[in-house]
Amino acid sequence: MIFGRILALAAADPVRTMVQALALTKADLAELTARHAPQWADAVAALPDSDESGEDAIEEGDLRALLVEHGARGADEERWLATILARRSLEPNHLWQDMGFHDRGELNTMFRRHFPALVTMNSGDMKWKKFFYRQLCEREGLMLCKSPNCEVCDDVEVCFGEESGDPLSSLARLARGG
Repeated sequence: MIFGRILALAAADPVRTMVQALALTKADLAELTARHAPQWADAVAALPDSDESGEDAIEEGDLRALLVEHGARGADEERWLATILARRSLEPNHLWQDMGFHDRGELNTMFRRHFPALVTMNSGDMKWKKFFYRQLCEREGLMLCKSPNCEVCDDVEVCFGEESGDPLSSLARLARGG
């Protein structure tokens, strides 16, 4: 189910191909669809063979490595999700929206199944994008937060506040069959 939603969102991108939107090679997308979302096999087969995903930001590789390092089993699915999450984390909305999920609960379920060590590390339930960047900064010895701990920070709502809202317009359009 999660891969179907992710692929639907990527297929609806008006500017980028699925390879570019998800940062997976055509071969990886073909294997992913064969295992988990056969309804997308024809769309993947129609992708150009020379489509390059590139990196959208300099931290994308570091984020992908962080996610792979914390995968539950080292399975292909976790490598694919790490790659997708690193790319989709660069998008402007809440991560659950940028992944094509209905709500943050679905995103958290995915993390509990495929990246449980990250869930443990994010014990305060910080918003995932904020959490990722905090982890990357801490790895580099950079101080990202303006307060010594979250309990005394003025930005607690920004990092830990409610994540809700209408789905992205492309998701709403997909749900209506358009």
